[in-house]
Amino acid sequence: MVAVLAAGANQTVEAGFVGLPRGLHATIDRIHLEAPALPPFAYTEFCLRYKAECTVKHRMVFRGGRVRLDFRRWAELTIVNSRVNAAIRPERNDGRLIDEKWLINPKSGDCNDYAVSKRHELIKLGWSARNLLLSEVVTTWGEHHLVVVVRTRKGDIVLDSLVPQIRPWSQTPYQWVRIQRPDSDRLWSTIATRDV
Repeated sequence: MVAVLAAGANQTVEAGFVGLPRGLHATIDRIHLEAPALPPFAYTEFCLRYKAECTVKHRMVFRGGRVRLDFRRWAELTIVNSRVNAAIRPERNDGRLIDEKWLINPKSGDCNDYAVSKRHELIKLGWSARNLLLSEVVTTWGEHHLVVVVRTRKGDIVLDSLVPQIRPWSQTPYQWVRIQRPDSDRLWSTIATRDV
């Protein structure tokens, strides 16, 4: 299946997505960063454990820009999203936030582990870290949750451990709290509000 999708790598995916309803491109938009914000404490711990995951290569910030979703890139996103969702056994983190650990590819874990694992796997495939941003959201039932936002030329999309589909950020039911800054390994940013 990947070979078939990769064969069309020079073509742009219709509306940036394969398998999503036609006309969806009208609802896709970009996240607008607002004020700088401190990252979650667990992110700081994560960066101490996995230094290479948190290093911004400043000389590349202006090269390439947002990802152009072609068939190969879309296949990579869907495969990594599905593979990580299937590989990690869900485990609720009932501990305190101060005890929270974000781990790459554990056997079991919570949303944070899914998110950092997906980001790690995509970076290994050659994706730019500045286009794969961790973001903290609040679910409709009031829990804090971590997702990966992929910045594409068509708009920002979300890899999520709670649903198998890759969705435009504007189609998620979350309250958006903060997101990694693409140009800093230390600062995150608040997110401009949007109608849900």
